[in-house]
Amino acid sequence: MTHNHQAEAETRIRSAMQRLLAGSVPDGLKCDVKSLCTLAGVPRATLYRTYPHLKAEFDRQRTAAQDAGQQPDTRLAQIERLKAEVATLRERLSRKNVELDALKEFQVTALSRIAAQQDAITSLRRELEAAQERRLRPVPRR
Repeated sequence: MTHNHQAEAETRIRSAMQRLLAGSVPDGLKCDVKSLCTLAGVPRATLYRTYPHLKAEFDRQRTAAQDAGQQPDTRLAQIERLKAEVATLRERLSRKNVELDALKEFQVTALSRIAAQQDAITSLRRELEAAQERRLRPVPRR
């Protein structure tokens, strides 16, 4: 490789690094070394053999961004966001299931009480009707 060709390749690699780390990840690619090489038009073997310092710099910057709470790869950021949302929804579902169980228990208790009250009302009505029949019957004379 000539010095001019190496400088051009290094410029393409740095440009691809900036693009990936800025979050501008093209469809089908990730924020990784393979995608870096694809964007830069440089074989991975060349990156590892000729530009290990750029690979190390890319890895450092990507790790630093992730440690700072930034996710250059929007798909990975979306995955993390969706994982958090799933965890929240599972927790919410668990709380709702506990609440539903309590409501079902309340329903059973309420229906049982209503049935007992209905039995009591029916029994009282029978007693009332029997008492009214006794009161309305003529008393036999002796």
